[in-house]
Amino acid sequence: MNFTDMLQQASRRQQSLLCVGLDPEPSKFPAAMRGDTTRIFDFCARIVDATHDLVCAFKPQIAYFAAHRAEDQLERLITHIRRVAPQVPVILDAKRGDIGATATQYAVEAFERYGADAVTLSPFMGFDSVEPYLKYHGKGAFLLCRTSNPGGDDFQNQRLSSVDGQPLLYEHIARLAQGSWNLNGQLGLVVGATYPAEIERVRALAPTLPLLIPGVGAQGGDAAATVKAGLRTSHGEVTGNIIVNSSRAVLYASAAEDFAQAARAIALKTRDQLHAASS
Repeated sequence: MNFTDMLQQASRRQQSLLCVGLDPEPSKFPAAMRGDTTRIFDFCARIVDATHDLVCAFKPQIAYFAAHRAEDQLERLITHIRRVAPQVPVILDAKRGDIGATATQYAVEAFERYGADAVTLSPFMGFDSVEPYLKYHGKGAFLLCRTSNPGGDDFQNQRLSSVDGQPLLYEHIARLAQGSWNLNGQLGLVVGATYPAEIERVRALAPTLPLLIPGVGAQGGDAAATVKAGLRTSHGEVTGNIIVNSSRAVLYASAAEDFAQAARAIALKTRDQLHAASS
């Protein structure tokens, strides 16, 4: 099954547009494991166990594991997700972007070492830095398009004078992803929830691509506005899917031993808000 089909089925089965981001910070763990980098797997696995029936995807952020020499724990975690929730796709949040030869190695890392279903990429170096990932048929790749950080304006909101219509850079990326770059039909785009107007613009330019939308929860993105701007349906069928990510609000809902139960409560509330907004 390819990534897009897996995502659609998980979203339909779980009645969910919610993705839980797995960004483990040992300094924020409950007291019994706080600061212990050897417990990263334990913490994340309990979050997965508590929420896997509520989500359409999990999104581990590789830097939070690599910074603590915990790549082996990330491998174990993805294996754990496969065991307890084989129907839920895993998006490796790596934001890779390098020349083709190096990109080939990063693709091996994402899809062969970790076994992810999709990966996030920076398109700044052009198509040859994206193409190696597209050789893995059925795997997904999400291109950074209109990100939620304030510095995103430095480049993404600049106009291109040499392209017809002088689009903004993020608009140009959306058109490429919907069109000539989408060789295997598995590209998606990353658009921040803090910019609902830009989500709507990206959706107009890329009507069928899945949109990975971080920023709901701790970053202040509005769930209802996000769904309205990004989700598209026709005759009851989803034609433009969205994956709405929440990380810190779920992971650190409680600093006590009940952290997994608290994470489930926040995930359930967010899942239901997103579902209600899609109705």
